[in-house]
Amino acid sequence: MAKLYFNFSAMNAGKSTLLLQASYNYQERGMRSLLFTAALDNRTKVGEISSRIGLKSEALIYDTKLDLFACIEEQLKEHQFNAVFIDEAQFLTEEQVWQLAHVADHLRIPVMAYGLRTDFQGKMFPGSAALLAIADILREVRTICWCGSKATMVARVDESGNIVEEGDQVVIGGEESYISLCRKHWSMRKLGEPTGENKDALADMMCELVDH
Repeated sequence: MAKLYFNFSAMNAGKSTLLLQASYNYQERGMRSLLFTAALDNRTKVGEISSRIGLKSEALIYDTKLDLFACIEEQLKEHQFNAVFIDEAQFLTEEQVWQLAHVADHLRIPVMAYGLRTDFQGKMFPGSAALLAIADILREVRTICWCGSKATMVARVDESGNIVEEGDQVVIGGEESYISLCRKHWSMRKLGEPTGENKDALADMMCELVDH
């Protein structure tokens, strides 16, 4: 039975890299995958999934009005594929998450969604909340805070590097706009750099992430 997967994390954990790698693994075995990315994400080229390490792939674009089930069903008429990958899944609507569940249940195609769990204010994105509620498999993509602890929260920063506490939920940006923090330092609104005693803990945690 096909399943709906949700791979979630804080910012800059390598979600797009993992998505592209998983898609490549399908292709390497003679299978095809269908990729989607959010129309909102214009950090590079619209309609392209790209990672910080240089991997990239063309993808179909979705916005909040697109019926994903109907779109995927229509794509199946043109060519067969074995998996669907969704980048920036936090931007999905609740209805679209159910559409993806129907793809797994009725079209029998596994769907792998990758996205953030919470925004810079610690609140759930609608798409992430729905995925956490109904996805068959939940996987946390781990990253680390500057202190060496697991980062679970996202802080938004302005051009001067100061933490922003108010504003629209969606402001597109990368490392220049968002920093991943552990819950403690997010609550304290404390940014920092790995120095001294926490460098060893940071190095150990990075090794654990690679092993994971």
